[in-house]
Amino acid sequence: MSVWKRIGNLFAKPKPEIKEKSPLELSPGDICEVSLVSYEVTGRVQNRSRNAALLTLQDGSRIAYLYIEVREMVQYALYHAIDGRLDTPGEVPTTIELDEHVFHLEEEYNGHVTVAGKTPFMEGGEQHVWQYQSDDYRLLRIEWQNGRFMLYEGEKVIPGDVRILRAT
Repeated sequence: MSVWKRIGNLFAKPKPEIKEKSPLELSPGDICEVSLVSYEVTGRVQNRSRNAALLTLQDGSRIAYLYIEVREMVQYALYHAIDGRLDTPGEVPTTIELDEHVFHLEEEYNGHVTVAGKTPFMEGGEQHVWQYQSDDYRLLRIEWQNGRFMLYEGEKVIPGDVRILRAT
């Protein structure tokens, strides 16, 4: 290497560091690990007013949903879709008994969501959400959008159990 290149390298700006994606920024095509299981992110529903996202995860033929919300700390919950039926959003109860678990309403909210990839709701819009918890820390989530209900059952995940393996 010549002397002039060495001198030029002394004054050259360092290459900017590549910023790693946060879990809230994951999008379809990314790979993440939740509780030692690797998933591909195939869809994303984001509610910007709550600083939250629901990711559709796929591991082979299994589909799961990772709910991420940033408050004082990042909170995670891993859900699986369940069968069930409700008639109207106005009649969603405050307590629900499901498989010998009694779930109590913790939070009810609505907001505008944006959608990317494969999700239960294929277009964005106004979404209503009810989040429940049982006495043994099981979680239940009900979503209503465009006249359709989705029900999910799951559990909280500690932040140390969520890892980003590859982000595009």
